[in-house]
Amino acid sequence: MSENPQPLGGNDMPRFAGPGTFMRLPGRSEPSDLDVAVVGVPFDLGTSLRPGARFGPRGIRNESMLIRPYNMATRAAPFDSLRIDDIGDVATNPFDKNDSVARIEAFYRELMTNDVIPISIGGDHTIVLPILRALAEKHGPLGVVHVDAHTDINDSQFGEKIAHGTPFRRAVEEGLLDTNRVAQIGVRATGYAADDFDWPREQGFRVVQVEECWYKSLEPLMEEIRAKVEGGPVYLSFDIDGLDPSFAPGTGTPEIGGLTVPQGMEIIRGCFGLDLVGCDLVEVAPVYDQSGSTALTAANLLYEMMCVLPGVERRD
Repeated sequence: MSENPQPLGGNDMPRFAGPGTFMRLPGRSEPSDLDVAVVGVPFDLGTSLRPGARFGPRGIRNESMLIRPYNMATRAAPFDSLRIDDIGDVATNPFDKNDSVARIEAFYRELMTNDVIPISIGGDHTIVLPILRALAEKHGPLGVVHVDAHTDINDSQFGEKIAHGTPFRRAVEEGLLDTNRVAQIGVRATGYAADDFDWPREQGFRVVQVEECWYKSLEPLMEEIRAKVEGGPVYLSFDIDGLDPSFAPGTGTPEIGGLTVPQGMEIIRGCFGLDLVGCDLVEVAPVYDQSGSTALTAANLLYEMMCVLPGVERRD
C-alpha cells in the first residue's frame, strides 16, 4: 500500500460522508511534503455576466467524491506515483477584486517556494493571471494549452485591465508567456469586432476555432498541439465553458456549439508527456446547474489532469 496521501475509498466510508476535500483526500499535508497541491480559489469578482464561480471549488469538491483513484482507460495511477493532497482555499477578499488578485498572487508565490505542481479549482478566469505571475517567476515564460469558448485577450472590460476576459493579454504584456508555445482550443461564438481572433494569432498563438473540432476526434489535433507547446514548461488552463452548455450549463458565459466531454478529455490526455508545471479548471458556477453535472464533469477533468502530470506512472 502506498504511503502517499490517498483518496478515502467508498468501501471505507460511504461516498456521501467523509472529508469535503477533493476526492476526499486527507487534507493534512504541508506543501513542502507534496508533489502536487490541489488549491481552491473561490473568486468571481472578475466576472462580466453571471456570478457564482466563487462556489466552484466547493461544488467541484462535493462531486469529486464519485471518482476512484485508478484511470481504467489510460492506466494512470496518480496517487501511487505522486504525493497529492488538497491544501484548501486561498482567502480571497469578497469585497475587493484587486486585493483578491494580490492575495492569490502572494499565495502562489509562497507555494512556489516548494517543488510542487498546483492544480487550481476556480473561481473565474481572472485567477489565471496571478497564478501565471507566480509560476513564471519560478519557471520562466510558459507555454500554455488554453481550452475556452473565449480567447480572454480583451484589452479592458468597462475600463478594468484585470477581469476574466483579459488575463492572457496581460500575461503577454508582462512577459509571462512564451507566445510561440501557446494554443487556444474551442474558441467560438460572436465578437465585438471582426478581428477579435487576430490579436492572439499575431502574437504567435495557435488559435483553434471550435469548427475545426466538430464531428471528429481531437487526437490528431493534440499531436500538433504537443509539437507546438513542448520544449519548456507548460501550463494547462481549462475554462468549463469550452464545453458545449448541453454538457456544462453551470457557467457564467455559456456559448453554444462547444466541445464535447470526450473531446475535452482527449485534449487533457493529449497533454501527456509535456512538462506541465500547473493546471486549472475555472468558471464553474453551480447555481446554474441544479443537477450538479457541470461540477461533476469539472471534477473528472481535474482528475484527468492529475493523470497526465510529469512522473505519473501507467500501470501494466
